[in-house]
Amino acid sequence: MHITIIAVGRIKEKYLQEGIAEYEKRLRPYVKLNTIEITEEKRAVHLSISDQKRIMDAEGIRILGSIPHDSVAIVLALKGNEWSSETLAENIRGYEIAGRNSLCFIIGSDLGLSETVIAKSHVRLSLSQMTFTHQMIRLIILEQIYRACKINHHEPYHK
Repeated sequence: MHITIIAVGRIKEKYLQEGIAEYEKRLRPYVKLNTIEITEEKRAVHLSISDQKRIMDAEGIRILGSIPHDSVAIVLALKGNEWSSETLAENIRGYEIAGRNSLCFIIGSDLGLSETVIAKSHVRLSLSQMTFTHQMIRLIILEQIYRACKINHHEPYHK
């Protein structure tokens, strides 16, 4: 299974960098992982609604250009479907069985994702009704993918 994480912005916090690196290491036996960081648009402190849309659209063009061909595009969105860890594992297994061996998880900036990116996705996934920073979402989705791999391999999560 090939998994790509497309995320807008860089991770600046050391504790998140370390957590992300740990889960990337843990995932190596299970998946081929690639992370693509999309540069955030420069912006003023206070943005109008039209400026926010313009920024999300510009970032969205770069996101769409980075999605690997034949990938199942899964956007992380507040108004997406909420899956349990077991459901994520079942869906990953289902994609593999169907010959869809490339998944792409897409994380927007703090402004979110453009409507075009959301419309072109195959799945809209919400990790929680709570709000998390987009930097934290990178760590959380990697942990959940790792947990799904452990479930699918019938291995205990905690060793």
